[in-house]
Parts: sequence; structure tokens; C-alpha cells
Amino acid sequence: MTARRILIVEDERPIRDMIAFGLRRAGFEVAEAEDTRAARAEITDRRPDLILVDWMLPDMSGLELTRSLKKDKDTRDVPVIMLTARAEEQDKVSGLEGGADDYVTKPFSPRELLARINAVLRRSSPAASDEVVAAGGLRLDGAGHRVTCGEATVPLGPTEYRLLSFFMTHAERVYSRSQLLDRVWGGNVYVEERTVDVHIRRLRKALESFNVDSYIQTVRGAGYRFSTRPT
Repeated sequence: MTARRILIVEDERPIRDMIAFGLRRAGFEVAEAEDTRAARAEITDRRPDLILVDWMLPDMSGLELTRSLKKDKDTRDVPVIMLTARAEEQDKVSGLEGGADDYVTKPFSPRELLARINAVLRRSSPAASDEVVAAGGLRLDGAGHRVTCGEATVPLGPTEYRLLSFFMTHAERVYSRSQLLDRVWGGNVYVEERTVDVHIRRLRKALESFNVDSYIQTVRGAGYRFSTRPT
């Protein structure tokens, strides 16, 4: 089995070396970059399976890099974990809304980082089901790992895809944030309930261009549901 490739984008060499050492010991292939320019060269040379991005970089912020990667059709499916000393809730929300799949604050232990990497890789893997689900003009193809609306492909990141897949196969049922964390994120203890709200917003934004964002409905005091019926 080919080792998963992880790109570390971190300008502080001691931190980069520490992370790289732990990842190689865990069986990962590691690429390194000290700024966003070097990161893009590495990505162009060979697309990684996951990217670790420091928020503060010398040429561009890690948040800006993440946003640009998520807008590019060639890299939007690559999961990104933000690494930063910024621990305020609003910073975490900004990182997640910017496209990050997880957010790790410094200082962190190598074991915690490895657990988060493995969790993100698990949930970003394509669903094994070959099922095709259709509702209200949306069509989710499990085998092709693709969502379409009419003839157009709906651009979704891996977490948004899994979230929509779960909703469409459990239409009309209301799920709380904790239930969604358990069913979509796999009960990962590192993910906060607020993360669900961020990914719901990202999913709605992706569906908005196709005028189907109203299918993801908020049920006050209970959670969220997928329904093609008007509220």
C-alpha cells in the first residue's frame, strides 16, 4: 500500500522538522515548504493527500492559501489542517469558514496532531457505497463521488460531500449537532459542535448557486434536516 503524502507548510524549521519526524515514524511520506510559493510548487509537482498549513507565513497567510486551494478545482478536495497559535473562537471559525477541515492550536502534542490527521483522512475518503440518490434536482452518485444539479457538477469539499450524502440518504429526519458529529465525523472527539454550523454554511453556499440551498433546513432548538419541502 502506497504511503499517504502530507505536505507541511511551516516557516519555522524546528517545528517543521518535529512534525516531519513524527509523521515519517507513523509511516507517512512527507513533503515540506517554508512559504506558500514553495507549497504551490510542491502541490504542482505531486498532489498531497493532506496539507498542514501554518496560519502565519512570510509571503501570504495560511488562511489565504487555504482559501485559494479550496477555490481551485484541482485542489479543493485536498483536506487542509490549519496550525496556529491563535486560539480564540472567532479565529477557529475564520479558519474553518476559509476552507480548513480542522484547526489545531499551538502548542500541540505529536500524538494529538497524528490523531487529527488520521481522523481527517478517514472522513475525507470517498464513501464506499455505489448508491445513487436523487432529490429535488440534486443527484448524488456514490460510485463517482460526485453531486450534480441538472447537468452541472456541484463543487463540494470532502466534508461537505459527506454531510450532503448523509442528509440525502436520511431526508426529512432532524439531526442534532452531536448526532451529525457522530454520524458524519465518526464521533471524533477533537471536533467541536460549532464545526457543524461552519460546514452547514459552507454546504449551503455551494448549493446557493443552484438555488437549492433551502434544502438544508435549520430546525430551531433541534438541529438540521434535508428536505425539498418549503419550511
